[in-house]
Amino acid sequence: MAKEPLFLGLVVDEFDRPVGSAFIGSEPCYVVDDDGFRRHIPSEQIDRQVLAKMGELIQGHEDLLGEQTAKMLGQDDIFSRAMIQKQLENIEEQFETIIQAGIPEEGRSYMGMMGFKIVIDVHGEVLRLDQPSGLPEDE
Repeated sequence: MAKEPLFLGLVVDEFDRPVGSAFIGSEPCYVVDDDGFRRHIPSEQIDRQVLAKMGELIQGHEDLLGEQTAKMLGQDDIFSRAMIQKQLENIEEQFETIIQAGIPEEGRSYMGMMGFKIVIDVHGEVLRLDQPSGLPEDE
């Protein structure tokens, strides 16, 4: 299990208030203010929902994402694209690695700066993922 919630700093409640974090024993939790009552929700419960939603967004677009990722990495050859696409097709395995290793603070900061936000309710259900939109067609 990760040392802290995966998406710490990116999660807000349904009123757009930042969600905190704490530990119950050694278990990391998101902390939601429910009218003054601090609800502690195990982070894995929310983190797995977010990763599942991300997987749904990736599904069916592995070829395009593989191609664009290879270009961003400067490795735009057929073998690199195939390797990246295979990783995307087996994304659930990658998610387990992410759960174990966590997301570096710099990565979370970058996601936040790009407009990525997770909205949850007081019970820890992910209501939506706000993500950066693509560039306009003419750009």
